[in-house]
Amino acid sequence: MKVSAIHCARHKPHNCVTSFQFSSSSSSLPWISPLNFTKPAKPKPDPPPEFTVTPAEPRKKHKYITHDSAINLIKREKDPQHALKIFNMVSEQKGFNHNNATYATILQKLAESKKFQAVDRVLHQMTYETCKFHEGIFIHLMKHFSKSSLHEKVLQLFLSIQPIVREKPSPEAVSTCLNLLVDSNQVDLARKLLLHAKRSLTQKPNVCILNILVKYHCKNGDLDSAFEVVKEMRNNKSSYPNIITYSTLMDGLCQNGRLKEAFELFEEMVSREGIMPDPLTYNVLINGFCREGKPGRARNVIEFMKSNGCRPNVINYSALVNGLCKVGKIQDAKEVFAEMKSSGLKPDTFSYTTLIDFFSRNGQIDEAIRLLKEMKENECRADTVTFNVILGGLCREGRVEEALGMLETLPHQGFYLNKASYRIVLNSLTKKCELKKAKSLLELMLGRGFLPHYATSNELLVNLCKAGMVDAAAAALFDLVEMGFKPGLDSWEILIQLICRDRKLLHVFELLDELVITNS
Repeated sequence: MKVSAIHCARHKPHNCVTSFQFSSSSSSLPWISPLNFTKPAKPKPDPPPEFTVTPAEPRKKHKYITHDSAINLIKREKDPQHALKIFNMVSEQKGFNHNNATYATILQKLAESKKFQAVDRVLHQMTYETCKFHEGIFIHLMKHFSKSSLHEKVLQLFLSIQPIVREKPSPEAVSTCLNLLVDSNQVDLARKLLLHAKRSLTQKPNVCILNILVKYHCKNGDLDSAFEVVKEMRNNKSSYPNIITYSTLMDGLCQNGRLKEAFELFEEMVSREGIMPDPLTYNVLINGFCREGKPGRARNVIEFMKSNGCRPNVINYSALVNGLCKVGKIQDAKEVFAEMKSSGLKPDTFSYTTLIDFFSRNGQIDEAIRLLKEMKENECRADTVTFNVILGGLCREGRVEEALGMLETLPHQGFYLNKASYRIVLNSLTKKCELKKAKSLLELMLGRGFLPHYATSNELLVNLCKAGMVDAAAAALFDLVEMGFKPGLDSWEILIQLICRDRKLLHVFELLDELVITNS
């Protein structure tokens, strides 16, 4: 019966009801009369859910990236490689062509990150562009290349201006390139630039370019040629010597010990040419007298400045403080330092470091530390030179624990320490045979990516072995080798002899392996 009911349920629905009632009558369920049977009320359907008809969402279109948007995206991107991907991606948009601004932005980003090969590729791409470029791009890049000592590239960039910008370089471009080469003492490259400018550029050199030529000759000690350039300048009103010309000549004379001639030139500038000196010009004389060990005359220059209405600046006072410290006149230096502060000037890092260095080298490290604290109170940030001076003073007075504390904490306070900072303290510990502290400092130093001095490393390894710290010596050696250190053969021989004496044969075999690897 169950089978037929299931069969009806699938194939004969109307007859199925009868069959089901019949089967039910023979079951144990109560029987219901058809007279009393009523159809169950059909359940009311649920009301349709309320909803608002919204049109189908259109397919999202990619937003068109404009030049300004591309520039902002590139500037905000920290990773130069990603910035370059953005630069390339936006160029794939239909109707988009890079312009001077977008090229300048990506080149600036790459140059700041020292991705100079990528810079070269972008510059090469610019040669195929039809948009108008400006030479300002090249002037900025020349400065970046010069900072990274890529001096040949500086000249190449200058020579690329005309083919890419399609105009001859301006006097500003010439003077910028020449000045960078002269400041970097790239005499041959500067000469090449001058020859190119003379042959290819039609404009006459202006006063700026001629001043750089004067500096060029002064740096090479060729003062006669420098004066010849000045003589030529006097024959042309558009390039007549100015205060920079005289200051450069005076500095050249002072550098060569010709102070009397420098002072005569100063008087000529004021009396004959009517050019009033500025603090920079006065500073040439102050430095000149201090270099010759005559800070008293430099002090007179400061007084002369004040009496002639030229207020000395921080640079003038700092130069005088430095000159007084060099000849040991610390009391006079302190008086000048106090005068600088009382005149409303804020001492700079150089001023403070000059005094700190004097105190550190003359056994007055507490006075040096007091000045360091004063720097912090006056919001004058100490630099690596300042800290290295303090570290040296602490080590000389046997206060190595304080020096070690500075090495440990200063990087966590946002101050940069260089390899000299660690070497100063490590050298001191090694010479005093404080080997456990030296070993701990070596681990800290190597962990921060700094390698000790070659001689110090050898001395430390030998001292560790002689003190019976063979395990420590072997561990230190392996750490040093990983950083590229190659011990001297004498040190290797001593190390192996001492390790053999202590019957540390495993170390000997390991060291011999390292010896073969490092010298292969």
